[in-house]
Amino acid sequence: MRNLRIVFMGTPDFAVATLKTLVENNYNIVGVITAPDKPAGRGRKLNESAVKQYAKSQDLNILQPTNLKSDNFIETLKALNANLQIVVAFRMLPKVVWQMPEYGTFNLHASLLPNYRGAAPINWAIINGETKTGVSTFFIDEKIDTGDMILQEEINIEPTENAGSLHDKLMLTGSELVLKTVASIEKGPVKTQKQKENVDIKTAYKLNRDNCKINWNDSMDNIYNKVRGLSPYPAAWSELINGEDVLDVKIYAVEKVQEDHNYNLGAVITSKKELKVAVKNGFIIIDTIKLPGKRLMDIKSLLNGYTFKTDAKML
Repeated sequence: MRNLRIVFMGTPDFAVATLKTLVENNYNIVGVITAPDKPAGRGRKLNESAVKQYAKSQDLNILQPTNLKSDNFIETLKALNANLQIVVAFRMLPKVVWQMPEYGTFNLHASLLPNYRGAAPINWAIINGETKTGVSTFFIDEKIDTGDMILQEEINIEPTENAGSLHDKLMLTGSELVLKTVASIEKGPVKTQKQKENVDIKTAYKLNRDNCKINWNDSMDNIYNKVRGLSPYPAAWSELINGEDVLDVKIYAVEKVQEDHNYNLGAVITSKKELKVAVKNGFIIIDTIKLPGKRLMDIKSLLNGYTFKTDAKML
């Protein structure tokens, strides 16, 4: 049995579940590397990452390098004498870092690799209408999410699931998979598998303003999937034209209804309790929305205080 000395690298909530699982299973965490504190809010108070907050609560050794290639950081990392590094939701590592430990550096990725390599695998799995996804562990190499696979676990995506609920499921499933992976490495060399390359591999592109915008000419299912795949963060958005108002609105929850109609695509139809948008072969019913400068609200609350013109439309 190998005596493991582990360096853990991660930043957001998604990574905390894994670090917590390792700590609770009494693994020797000799260092935790996370992002530097960042100013946030109106007071620009320094904000600590979720991983740092948990690591502090456990009195773990914390490193927050601004430059992963700096001589100072590399020497500090070497001095920890780790023989295994685990990466969960961190940034790309230079070769001098990932090749350092004797037993390698492995990463947890929230998809069934080789599909959805990249920055936003949870979001894109839902946006693309997948019914299954999962988590994968693999040894890091020079490219992004391409290394030799260690373990993988599949889970179902429910028809009404959004990115937030799927994130939480994968966070727990992922922490369990990392534990299994570490247990395998602890016993000795692990059997790995090359990722299969093919032209049909789907990519988890970085989310930006353009690919988060709703296209109301798209199919009803694609619009529905985009909204839930981007909720609660960063949220799908649309331009609302309402008389003289031209507003960028964020849409967080919708339903879909198949129905024949003669409205122009993007037309907004309201009643006292409902707001729906005409799409191909039916309507998208908006349940939760946020107008600029306003709080997120359910549609009934919005309709109580905001009037839609008869020619209002989404673009």
